[in-house]
Amino acid sequence: MACIRETIVSITDQETIDVYSALGRVTATDIVSAFNVPNHTNSAMDGYAVNGSALPKVKSKSFKLAGASFAGAPYHGPVGHDQCVRIMTGGVMPEGTDTVVIQERVAHVDGRVVIPAGDKTDANVRYAGEDLKVGDIAIPAGIKLGASHLGLAASLGMKEITVFRRPKIAYFSNGDELRSVGSPLETGEVYDSNRYTLHAMLSALGVQQFDLGIIKDDPDTIANTFKAAAEDADMVITTAGASVGDADYVKQALAGLGEVSFWKVAIKPGRPMSFGKLNNSLFFGLPGNPVSVMVTFQIFVKMAIKRLSGEKFSVPLVLKVKTLSDLKKRPGRMEYQRGVLSLDENGETVVSSTGQQGSGILSSMSLANCYIILSDESKGAKAGDWVEVQLIDQNC
Repeated sequence: MACIRETIVSITDQETIDVYSALGRVTATDIVSAFNVPNHTNSAMDGYAVNGSALPKVKSKSFKLAGASFAGAPYHGPVGHDQCVRIMTGGVMPEGTDTVVIQERVAHVDGRVVIPAGDKTDANVRYAGEDLKVGDIAIPAGIKLGASHLGLAASLGMKEITVFRRPKIAYFSNGDELRSVGSPLETGEVYDSNRYTLHAMLSALGVQQFDLGIIKDDPDTIANTFKAAAEDADMVITTAGASVGDADYVKQALAGLGEVSFWKVAIKPGRPMSFGKLNNSLFFGLPGNPVSVMVTFQIFVKMAIKRLSGEKFSVPLVLKVKTLSDLKKRPGRMEYQRGVLSLDENGETVVSSTGQQGSGILSSMSLANCYIILSDESKGAKAGDWVEVQLIDQNC
């Protein structure tokens, strides 16, 4: 993982886009508040604005109603010590007031507002700058923008946001046995599911993607595909063809085009995964088995794309829970077994295995919502043992 992080240089190209188009993009600069948020001291509740020093300490006290303050229609003028102003949520606090008594606590007697004892000064008030002050960083650079970020930017009056360019990712599948969906299958042939899986996961990450299709087991064709892809893409991803078989030509093609940092990783599923560079492009060679593609993408490639995008790196959340299943494993490699997190009858979070863990059993991945992480020295686990789990985002 460290080898990958140290190799990647984040994209620096920037563009300014409309807030409406910024969901999922990564901020290239700090977004700074140009004014206080809220920009005026206002009421947090429907009620009556008064001066806190005039609140009764022992018994009820009546106040003269001076007027009203509504959101967008403030009360103008000072409020006397024996006066109050009807105020609605969001209404500007009138001059001379600092406290809102909620409407459920007051009574109306002879045209006056009666407030009982017990309210505290400064209650139910939102102060100017309470959320953000002028000059505060509202959204730092390197943040992938979500719905709350866009709402915050809009609350600051921003129409446009400066973001990093989206990474360009090219990918293809390699193998004479592969066929596109919709084509008839002959004996020994299989449908290429990996490109559809990659398309979905890359779409969730918001990158520009280029599906190069199925490339046959031909050294020249593979080499030419690599050359063309590396000219335009920031990253090139292959599935299959990077193992040690007689017909695996990816390694041969890469030998004259780039440098490969490693050809295997000590995890299961996903051992035959490679990483390196093609000129200025990054390269990931993922395994051919469908589950291995998803695991290696989510563990390694996703992190790399986030770093390439300029997004600040964050460590995936790992939880410790009890397993309801016996988990088989041999020492020697870290395993990411597919699991299902749920609540037991006591309301405690537990995990169970999806069943068979073969790297070609894609149906087990579709059932899973987490990985059960078993360390390389682990010999498995028994039902009732504590294990580590990492949540799976089925989109990516």
